[in-house]
Amino acid sequence: MKLFPMPFHSLLLFVVWLLLNNSISAGHIVLATFFAITIPWLVTGMRDEHPKILKPWLAIRYVLMVMKDILTANVEVALLIIGPVKKLKPGFVAIPIDVDSDLGITILASTVSLTPGTVSAEVSKDRAWLYVHALHLENEAELIESVKQRYERPIKEIFGC
Repeated sequence: MKLFPMPFHSLLLFVVWLLLNNSISAGHIVLATFFAITIPWLVTGMRDEHPKILKPWLAIRYVLMVMKDILTANVEVALLIIGPVKKLKPGFVAIPIDVDSDLGITILASTVSLTPGTVSAEVSKDRAWLYVHALHLENEAELIESVKQRYERPIKEIFGC
């Protein structure tokens, strides 16, 4: 096994230990080094391997698109809230998901929750459905298609899952 199986975490542990103790004495440096080597070494077997980002430029484009969607949805939700409450049609939708990695499902559910007006409520136990609550649901099929094409498809491409 490597001496530093998680080098970034080791460095972080070393620095944080010294900062917490507000000291760079020899004893604290030795203790920080011990923790920086021992803790990552002990927990390395507990880590889950996440899918690699296969298309980093698409990932950057995805983040920018989500940021734009968040801004647009904020305006749409503000207009809905300002208007009469009677016009709101809240509802739940079950969206079939094809992403099979935990990270991909988490990113999809988080993206849906980040865009105002929708919240990811639950992922089914078989990981085949994402249940989403929409503040204003006019067309269920349109919402499903939008989430699948706009968010799920790029996630599948980015991570190859």
